[in-house]
Amino acid sequence: MTSPKSTAATEPLLKVQDLSKNFGGLRAVNRINLELYPGDLAGLIGPNGAGKTTAFNLVTGVYQPTEGKISFKGQEIAGIAPHLINQMGIARTFQNIRLFPSLTVLENVCIAYHSHAGYSMQDAILRNKNFEVKEKELLEKAQDFLSIFHLEDRQSEIARNLPYGEQRRLEIARALAANPQLLLLDEPAAGMNPNESLALMELIHFIRDRFKLTILLIEHQMRVVMGVCEKITVMDFGEVIAYGAPQEIQSNPRVVEAYLGRGAAELSEKLQRSKAQ
Repeated sequence: MTSPKSTAATEPLLKVQDLSKNFGGLRAVNRINLELYPGDLAGLIGPNGAGKTTAFNLVTGVYQPTEGKISFKGQEIAGIAPHLINQMGIARTFQNIRLFPSLTVLENVCIAYHSHAGYSMQDAILRNKNFEVKEKELLEKAQDFLSIFHLEDRQSEIARNLPYGEQRRLEIARALAANPQLLLLDEPAAGMNPNESLALMELIHFIRDRFKLTILLIEHQMRVVMGVCEKITVMDFGEVIAYGAPQEIQSNPRVVEAYLGRGAAELSEKLQRSKAQ
């Protein structure tokens, strides 16, 4: 199942075709198809074990596909190393926060900037003029970036000492410092309280518009998914079972069944029929 073409772009930014991944005798992802166009803000949802994070890991090069193709900006990326995929313009966060916990907030962002720092290893060893100029520029960019995420007052704090919600913001800030075109967010609202989730929703909309990004997120908090995503792909047992706008997904019997069981799906269908009469 593929998404319809955007009216704003003729070619997808990301195109996944018949993608599969086997782990021994287990097929975790089974011939999924997905298209994302520039500016999309999309969700990938499904019950635990549906294959969502495996799909993320395939797109970002953590896993190599058993079958299928992945193209980004028209270039095949299946089999390319994760750091090269990141340099091409795909960044991600993780379900479990993966900061450098013993480094400061500023250092965490600076590390992401070093992938395009503009100086060579020789410059760094010699600490020559080019190194000094580029390092100063990098530091200023990192500080400006922290101000966008309202973390400028926290720049000298050790990352593990931040409140949970601010750690999430820092992880997203670090991912964006790599200057991606596509941002993958793996359960960004995990562990957040309702107020933090609401702030996250506003942040996701802001960064999509501010940085002209395409965003795909995995999320279990339906309030976040329905409040943020403009289109949603649903997976179950490694397969795509539904695609559509949030209101379509909410009333889709296959989606209701995947989450709540067949009885709930039958009840949902009856309610939909009664509303239509």
